[in-house]
Amino acid sequence: MTGTPVRVVLATFNAHKSAELSALLGLPGLEFVPLSGFPAAGPVEEDGGTLEENAAKKAGAAARATGLWALADDTGLEVRALGGAPGVHSARYAGEGCSFSDNNAKLLRALEGLPREARSARFRCVMALSSPGGLVETAEGIVEGFILSAPRGAGGFGYDPLFLPAGLDRTLAELTPGEKNGLSHRAAAVRAIRPLLERLAGA
Repeated sequence: MTGTPVRVVLATFNAHKSAELSALLGLPGLEFVPLSGFPAAGPVEEDGGTLEENAAKKAGAAARATGLWALADDTGLEVRALGGAPGVHSARYAGEGCSFSDNNAKLLRALEGLPREARSARFRCVMALSSPGGLVETAEGIVEGFILSAPRGAGGFGYDPLFLPAGLDRTLAELTPGEKNGLSHRAAAVRAIRPLLERLAGA
């Protein structure tokens, strides 16, 4: 594609997530811009019952506020022993205004005493792309793994220090940013939605 790139707003105020998405999304013909650059845009209440609903709501709100295409995601940690919890409530598992440490501590308490084979889990990321007119399409990415009995690693964010991807001996928080971006649920979701972005870019 030649000419002016199509601007796509990243519909998040989470600096960690924005950095990961920016690293993953390089695509000729598109210019990704932060939502923080638009004073009319504000946080969206994530009150959907599914990751799909929340991602679509965030993308649609950002597209309406900016007049641009918008890309949003919602991510949940699904622990089988907890019936899929914390799932859509992952970011506020320990309550409104909680920290990453609070969430991790609550998860460890919920799984206390369970052997590794009973601590299987997966990260699931749903990505939504919304047009300024409100047309929304979604794609998802998943990474399987286990929840450790104690956090390891200083990188990443959220539940990364507790999550050991299947087949690895390091948590997501022990991987370099490049390594994490090669296998994470968010990276898988970006790959899944990439054909839509390429179509938007005219590639």
